[in-house]
Amino acid sequence: MDTGFTRRGVIGSLPWLALARAARAEAADLLQEWRDPARGRTIPVRIRLPDTMPTPGAPAPVAILSHGLGGSRDGLAYLGIALAQAGFVVVHLQHHGSDSGVLRSGAGPAVAMALSVLDVRNALDRLYDVAFALDELARQPAWRGRLDLARAAIAGHSFGAWTVTHMLGEALPGVALLGEGRPLALPDRRLAAGIALSPVPPLLLPARSAFARVSAPILHVTGTRDSGVVDAATPEDRTIPFHTIAAPGVLAVLAGATHASFAGEPAAGARWNEPTYHERTARLAVLFLRAVLWHDMAAASLLQRGAMLAPGDRIETKGRLAGA
Repeated sequence: MDTGFTRRGVIGSLPWLALARAARAEAADLLQEWRDPARGRTIPVRIRLPDTMPTPGAPAPVAILSHGLGGSRDGLAYLGIALAQAGFVVVHLQHHGSDSGVLRSGAGPAVAMALSVLDVRNALDRLYDVAFALDELARQPAWRGRLDLARAAIAGHSFGAWTVTHMLGEALPGVALLGEGRPLALPDRRLAAGIALSPVPPLLLPARSAFARVSAPILHVTGTRDSGVVDAATPEDRTIPFHTIAAPGVLAVLAGATHASFAGEPAAGARWNEPTYHERTARLAVLFLRAVLWHDMAAASLLQRGAMLAPGDRIETKGRLAGA
């Protein structure tokens, strides 16, 4: 069986992780602003178009990417490029209220980030932003017939990982998800898989209660030095979602990786855009989505063997990732 993983693809030298040439990037990388009239909210997006399709002639699958606290639509570029090269239409969302604007607050970055993450409106806006983006992709005439919305995935880092697990069903205690009079049904069944980079353990509920409704498979990626920046999460805490969620999943723990290792935020400084772990994370993501969305047995086998990892990394899998 041809998995598409050649020396020029996932398992080889990964040339798609380098920045695209300017001429190609201009055609394949779109900056737009989407308006949600119900909330009076503008959502900046970056759309990366696929180079090739997993199935020639078929509609493209979709990946929604959600940045961490203080991030932007420019973040997670390494992951967006990898998924676009793997055939996804990738939509990077920028969440006002918990984006890079927080870092320019007069209160100072540390205080402003803490205030942002404690404001429940910012958390809810993230969830509504994702739901609105899925609505918009189905609604815009330009995408009609070009997207495989039955193969939609969501990925995010830190606060974005929080967004991933909540869109897939993690409980929100004491919060009525009514927004502007519009109910938000979670889990969002349009999302078939998730990728949580620096997963966030539940804060207000026991883990089993918090994750009881999560049924979509999730790839959890963390590091041995992935301690919290705003919260007090330890590297061990970040494995709690994987070990608690009953659905099939994968946990990868990369040796030496810190919380900043996965962000890919160029404007935030070198620490937040250091590429050491980007290639491994992107490989894991592409293999995982091929396994769970296309039931690719070869991809599942590579994941289970940890074929793309470095010495000192470890990987755990549970449940059936492919062949269902």
